[in-house]
Amino acid sequence: MSNIKKTAMITVCGRPNVGKSSLTNALVGEKVAIVSAKPQTTRNRICGVVNRGETQLVLLDTPGLHKPRSRLGDYMVKVVRQSLSAVECALLLVEPIPHVGTPEQVLLERIQEEKLPVILCINKVDTVEKKDDLLAVIAAYNESYPAFDAIIPISAKTGEGLDELLTELEKYAQAGPQLFPDGMTTDQADSQVCAEIVREKMLQCLDKEIPHGTAVEVTRFTERDDGIIDLNVTIYCEKSTHKGIIIGKNGDMMKRISTLARQDIEGFMGTKVYLETWVKVKENWRDNVHFIRAQGYNEE
Repeated sequence: MSNIKKTAMITVCGRPNVGKSSLTNALVGEKVAIVSAKPQTTRNRICGVVNRGETQLVLLDTPGLHKPRSRLGDYMVKVVRQSLSAVECALLLVEPIPHVGTPEQVLLERIQEEKLPVILCINKVDTVEKKDDLLAVIAAYNESYPAFDAIIPISAKTGEGLDELLTELEKYAQAGPQLFPDGMTTDQADSQVCAEIVREKMLQCLDKEIPHGTAVEVTRFTERDDGIIDLNVTIYCEKSTHKGIIIGKNGDMMKRISTLARQDIEGFMGTKVYLETWVKVKENWRDNVHFIRAQGYNEE
């Protein structure tokens, strides 16, 4: 049993594709949030839990702030705004570019409204050829917002700067009871993690907008006496033509997606998994309020 005496809730925010989920996974030490090279991969707020000595850090990984084009997009933006309430600190993650864009300005305004302390993390420093180039990035952000508690260059990919970041985050911990029990690294149910892994593999395997128009629902999640998991998953897409692309010629694409997903799910669950997948058409589901709420994207 760990001896947790202090806790801190920290919101990880930024524009799409800056590496918020990769950073959360790196700090937690295991995969709790799916990642891909496509924007808007994260749709909901996900908790990642890190225990360090007497301190428990709860990281809130949020969707990338973007201009919404659907009711689902509206929900994602609302999640970001709400996640900047009732936390101890905001972590603004940015790329090593010497320019403060509109998403960063909007987030900093929201952080200021909440009177939150904020740490600026400059991610992907492993891609910067000359470290002196970071000085221009720091200068640009200091000019835009001179009240950062700290500015820390990091690489979620290589681990550079992560120990320094964790040490800085511990400063915001308040005396209080342990929020999550030992061994718990996320607030997501196992079935939800499995659904997200399937969606991640579609983002990796499918081109353009098709994976953004998909939703994944677990319709069966049962464990046998010997520990084997039976998992049935329904993939919803918006057009019949998309259904054909997801299934692929002779079912090849669906087999590829399912195999990659099953391998990751078995790694996450620590046991053998039998995965069955179906694809159904649900036109314009991203603008169907009742459907997106049924998929767990609740606005309350």
